[in-house]
Amino acid sequence: MSAEKPRHQRPEFADFWDHRFQNGITPWEAGQAPQQLCEFAMRYEQAHPLGGPTGTRLECSSARRRVLVPGCGSAWDAAFLAQRGWETTALDFSAGAIECARATLGDRWPGTLLCADFFTFDPGTPFDVIYERAFLCALPRKLWADYAQRMAQLLRPGGLLAGYFFFGEAIKGPPFGILPQQLENLLTPHCTRREDRPVDHSLPVFAGSERWQVWQRN
Repeated sequence: MSAEKPRHQRPEFADFWDHRFQNGITPWEAGQAPQQLCEFAMRYEQAHPLGGPTGTRLECSSARRRVLVPGCGSAWDAAFLAQRGWETTALDFSAGAIECARATLGDRWPGTLLCADFFTFDPGTPFDVIYERAFLCALPRKLWADYAQRMAQLLRPGGLLAGYFFFGEAIKGPPFGILPQQLENLLTPHCTRREDRPVDHSLPVFAGSERWQVWQRN
């Protein structure tokens, strides 16, 4: 029997990602917010004006739109949302990623940056939106069921899981591709898909395999 791989070769451990961030091996980093996120943010703000009518499932949970960015990496997407006035929590369990995120966000970052485990941290209050970008595909398949359950716990009823999903059949990763039916099986016990669109401007590591999807918490 072969020896178990060291932690820096196993993506379920922070050591794996620390090694990549510390050595600049980050092909999933775009250095800016992608097009579909920009469009989604504008649409969401129009549909959920601050100070609008209360008492509906779509009402934001606070005076600001609360969004979680798990596996935030260098936090370019989190920076974009915070600049638009969203109450942003950026989270990563890799200390190397958090160090890069601090460099991106600067000293006047208005949001919350956490070095913590997505599966165990306590936000206190559910989020209006969770943004998915290269997070599910970074997780070994044995963690996918936990991912779906945790998303359901962290989203308020009516809240949205929105972002990029990486589809494919390749066994090795990351990125670990998921089949459309597998994603459906994971999320439909908790959510209903509201949007599904192709992605035209993916990074090379994801090219031809991404779709933008929005799922609403039941």
